[in-house]
Amino acid sequence: MTNIEFISQHVSASPKSIQNVVQLLSEDCTIPFISRYRKDMTGNLDEVFIENIAKANASFDAITKRKDAIVKSITEQNAMTPELSKKIEATYDLTELEDFYLPYKKKKKTKADTARENGLEPLAKIIMAQNSDDVDFIASKYINKNVANEDEALQGARDIIAEWVSENVYVRKTLRRIFQRKAEISTKVVKAKKDDENAKKFSQYFDWKENLTKAPAHRLLAMLRAENEGFIKLSVDIEKEEALEMIENSVIKNKRETAIQLQKAISESYKRLLEPAISNESLSEAKAKADTNSIGVFATNLSQLLLAPPLGEKRILAIDPGFKSGCKVVCLDEKGDLLYNETIFPHAPQNDTAIAMKKIRSMVNAYKIDAISIGNGTASRETEFFIKKIAFDKPLQVFVVSEAGASVYSASKIARDEFPKYDVTVRGAVSIGRRLSDPLAELVKIDPKAIGVGQYQHDVDKSKLKDELDTVVVRCVNSVGININTASKSLLSYVSGIGEKLAENIVNYRSENGPFSDRKELKKVPRLGEKAFQQGAAFVRIVGAKNPLDNSAVHPEAYPIVEKMAKDLKLSVSELVGNREKTALIKPENYVTQTVGILGLKDVIKELEKPGLDPRKSAKVFEFDSSVKTIKDLRSGMILPGIVNNITNFGCFVDVGIKESGLVHISQLKDGFVSDVNEVVKLHQHVQVKVVDVDEDRKRIGLTMVI
Repeated sequence: MTNIEFISQHVSASPKSIQNVVQLLSEDCTIPFISRYRKDMTGNLDEVFIENIAKANASFDAITKRKDAIVKSITEQNAMTPELSKKIEATYDLTELEDFYLPYKKKKKTKADTARENGLEPLAKIIMAQNSDDVDFIASKYINKNVANEDEALQGARDIIAEWVSENVYVRKTLRRIFQRKAEISTKVVKAKKDDENAKKFSQYFDWKENLTKAPAHRLLAMLRAENEGFIKLSVDIEKEEALEMIENSVIKNKRETAIQLQKAISESYKRLLEPAISNESLSEAKAKADTNSIGVFATNLSQLLLAPPLGEKRILAIDPGFKSGCKVVCLDEKGDLLYNETIFPHAPQNDTAIAMKKIRSMVNAYKIDAISIGNGTASRETEFFIKKIAFDKPLQVFVVSEAGASVYSASKIARDEFPKYDVTVRGAVSIGRRLSDPLAELVKIDPKAIGVGQYQHDVDKSKLKDELDTVVVRCVNSVGININTASKSLLSYVSGIGEKLAENIVNYRSENGPFSDRKELKKVPRLGEKAFQQGAAFVRIVGAKNPLDNSAVHPEAYPIVEKMAKDLKLSVSELVGNREKTALIKPENYVTQTVGILGLKDVIKELEKPGLDPRKSAKVFEFDSSVKTIKDLRSGMILPGIVNNITNFGCFVDVGIKESGLVHISQLKDGFVSDVNEVVKLHQHVQVKVVDVDEDRKRIGLTMVI
């Protein structure tokens, strides 16, 4: 099987498209570049398809490499046979491959090894042949200095047979199928921990049982966390009788006396070797699926969060609210640079409200503030009410933004490098302001796991989570494009073909030489060669460039095509860009080249119509119900405005303006069946919810959108 054939089994795309994608990847082309600027080669595959092709190709390489290692190991043991070689060559299933290798795999000394050393393998072969009746008499021939009697001889033979049974490929494969269909996961509370305060959140799993394959990802991960923290014992089982019957039917050929020994060996093999191995394997497989599911939830949420509507280049006054320690206030210019910082104390215990109002008015006027950004943490609502009481000289938009991850950013090396002279409180307030003007540019500086949008993200495979989240960030950054003259090193590092080192070089070049005047100047950046330029140039924007195409998504390789289009229409490039009437006259088939086909040309024309269009919507002001400040203010039946701040498989969490978010279960999103929460709501969506129930002690709020 070739890699293209293997990938075709996992990705529904034409072999030609797959072949072209694999070729482009082998040429060090990035996924954003391939999906955007090589559509004619890929057949218009989007980034997700291309990512899946890349993953499948990596899997093929891993399987091929593992095959080579296994063949080498078995051959070195002089154990390779033509039949085994053919089986290994034919399989591309890693689990089956490991089953083939299991009998030849180096392992710790087993009971079977000891029995072999005692000369009992011939006896085991006689029993397995199932041609004899007087087993005790035959066993007596194998008594020696290490084997005292017939019983010990038969026990040793059974140890060897048990190992053979456990290494039987058919038995393992069939047993796996039974586990996949019928395995139950069950839990029991650890009595010594039952009354532990931290155990209460896992109380529903103190005595729980359900089909393993039907257990939702969030529930399985919750059970595993409860076990890891020592509150429950967890097991995965099937009906033992069904398993033994299957194995006996595949091993025992007749009812001779040897059958009794085989039954005993099979029972021991299942209890000691097969059941623990397949049980753990099934749980690991279920955990892997739960990880994939939960990582997918996190990735979807992160994508929506990163692509949240930006306010744009405005002067912002940002407030990190607090009570005793006061509210940290910063003023930022249009580019997010810090102009001024101050601490005010409008709330208890100081209650310096009048002085705080005067300071805010003064800062708004002095720094020509356009909007105010307030963090949604402690004292957020009180600070919002305080701000809205101030009589400003001009209308100001007031936004409440998520603080999630701001404290992580403020203590990070990135923040220290940006603001070496300021403490964490100032840095946190700056982050709150910047994430209003451009959430994407600010949130890329924070470890995605710290942003807090997902389900059980701390319990999933860390490596897979990081890879997927990095992929999401890259996808988002390149779908929007970045202003190369204002972008931070963190943001630049996610641009196609750039990476951390080149991002640092770009920032250093910018500091030494001033703003970039055109895309070609990128080639002057140390170590930024032709390949990096090809992969990244079209994803950066140069606002105010002499060539308007430098502030668009048109790739430099297509500039000559655009110039020819303009010339044919008797226009300059500047006159063509943004001219819908003229771009409508362009016939793409007249401009096909070796690198840019019809699909690419249609994208070029679309970009000429609206150059540099940001795919994100504009930020909108939202107001919570002014009568609700804490969970004590909630009553069943209340209808409230809210903002979706997290999405899981089982529903969404909604911020109604208090510290605790409420849960809208998937069954309460709308009338009728809902299979995917994302079909109904998106992160940061403004919604109307009705309070169903309030549990003040557990700080849980039940909401419904079926009003």
